[in-house]
Amino acid sequence: MTLSVNTNQPALIALQNLNKTNDEMSGVQSRINTGLAISTAKDNAAVWSIAQDQRADRSALNAVKMSLDRATSITDVALAAGESVSDLLTQMREKVVAAKDTSLSTSSRTALNADFQGLLKNLTQVINSATFDGANILNGSEPTNITFLADADAATVITLNLQNLSLGGTINTLTATDNISTMTQATAVLTRLDTTMTAVNQAVGSIGSQAKQIDAHNTFVSKLNDVLETGVGNLVDADMAKESARLQALQVKQQLGAQALSIANQAPQIILSLFSGGS
Repeated sequence: MTLSVNTNQPALIALQNLNKTNDEMSGVQSRINTGLAISTAKDNAAVWSIAQDQRADRSALNAVKMSLDRATSITDVALAAGESVSDLLTQMREKVVAAKDTSLSTSSRTALNADFQGLLKNLTQVINSATFDGANILNGSEPTNITFLADADAATVITLNLQNLSLGGTINTLTATDNISTMTQATAVLTRLDTTMTAVNQAVGSIGSQAKQIDAHNTFVSKLNDVLETGVGNLVDADMAKESARLQALQVKQQLGAQALSIANQAPQIILSLFSGGS
């Protein structure tokens, strides 16, 4: 090997190796700091692109879950109100049947009719109060069935059907003017009340079935979100045990590289000894 004051080849090689070690250590430190083996497209463009697509799907699924959570809340409120309406109809039937007793006095019949009228008003209040976030599927205020997001592409939806339980409708055939002050009126009301009770119970059952469907899909979306998160982690997460071991090795390698460079830098001193001998 030629001794030269202009070119120190061993030092250049030692410096190249040390720089390489420093670069590797920088990469390990980045993986340790971020917890990611692939944090930028520069690390691995293909895998980073796949991971970003999956992250986008996860973000979209969060919106789907929010939509389904709103659907759950609307159906829960509607179910609570629908069950209350069913209970009120049962109480009203008791009053109507009692009003068909021919032995009732006028005052007793009047009292029964007053109770019946109060239950009618209470029924309307319950139906109109069944609102969540401005949506009420029981009082006919919604123009169409309500749809909610079902997938990350917004390509499919879950539909919540309206069930109008308001007085004078196709389900609830009772009216605000109904009364049971006479035997004839009580008989007519009882016929419609029995029909209404059957229809209302069917409507509430339908809401319950849809609520169960929404809950099941919401659970699936949550699981899918978890699976996607795990999948992204499998692609880009760093193995911290391996990184720790790699860091220890690189630290030793870095120290050795620095020593090798120091030794190589001392080589030109030999040239001085060659010339000092003849002085």
